[in-house]
Amino acid sequence: MPTDTLKVTAFHSLHQELGGRLVPFAGFSMPVQYTGIIEEHMLVRERVGLFDVSHMGELELVGSGAQAFLQRMTINDVSRLTPGRVQYSAFCTPEGGIIDDLLVYRLGAERFMLVVNAANIEKDRRWLAQHRDGEVALHDRSAQTALLAVQGPRSLDTLQPLTSADLTGLRYYHAIEATVAGIPMLVSRTGYTGELGYELYFPAEESKARTVWQALMRAGAPFGIGPVGLGARDTLRLEMGYCLYGNDIDETTTPLEAGLEWITKLDKGEFIGRESLLEVQNRGIGRSLVGLSVAGSAVLRSGHMLHADGAPIGKVTSGSFSPVLRHGIALGYVHASHAQTGSTLQAVIRGREAPATIVPLPFVKR
Repeated sequence: MPTDTLKVTAFHSLHQELGGRLVPFAGFSMPVQYTGIIEEHMLVRERVGLFDVSHMGELELVGSGAQAFLQRMTINDVSRLTPGRVQYSAFCTPEGGIIDDLLVYRLGAERFMLVVNAANIEKDRRWLAQHRDGEVALHDRSAQTALLAVQGPRSLDTLQPLTSADLTGLRYYHAIEATVAGIPMLVSRTGYTGELGYELYFPAEESKARTVWQALMRAGAPFGIGPVGLGARDTLRLEMGYCLYGNDIDETTTPLEAGLEWITKLDKGEFIGRESLLEVQNRGIGRSLVGLSVAGSAVLRSGHMLHADGAPIGKVTSGSFSPVLRHGIALGYVHASHAQTGSTLQAVIRGREAPATIVPLPFVKR
């Protein structure tokens, strides 16, 4: 995509000032790194890092029929959410393939916010609009919403001095309205790194973005805070075994294959894809997403084939060097008969085979 057609976030000028290496990502110009992926990765694991993730989409649903509509559209049980709670979920096709994975925020009795992947904003909006019925209005707030993620063991120490809200009481997968650095916003605690962390949603105005960013950098300076790009975001999530849409999950994969049965509530009643997923459950899955550990200097990448006894039994969907473990790790799909923890497979890297052992997830225990 030509660079002059890329969208930018409210933090774009800050990324340029900080020397971030900007690359095209999901239609946006986004920083992939600042000082280096490994350094930024360890910053989040050991101290605190600041991510611009404003490219993510925010879709708002409002109305007396919003809960019933989302029950039909998503695979998790929306009725379990009370205002201020957040839920990980997914949209599925009638065949059970994953259209997108997302977060569902219940902001009120009749008001929800869906946080969706950047590359899928328009697809998800059309999918919801196509099936919308009952008393529910759909609003795309993506372009008007800035989103920062403050992640790492010192994230609370960084954020708490900037707000009068008591963040020590904010539980995992909960959200509150608060004023941070003088800016009203929604603060949640979910995260994509496996560390303690918070998300800040507020109006996407450059002056507000600069105010919040600079306040966080000042408050986090005693703890060594630094900006973090999408490169480290990817290695951090991979160490935790979290799926990346477009790599580990897509419309050709079901949540049951991807290890997401824990969010797939087949007993909640009808939802799109339920019948197909029940069939998969009854006959048994044919393949499973597994974690793979590689000894030595070998690094697996998406698309590398996996063999057992000389025959292909799957392929890698995500792979990288783990900065914490200091060796290669990967996610990949293998035939269910070969998915046992402890099994050793052969990964084909540039025509040569390297042993890869199936290990439990997450790779890094926090």
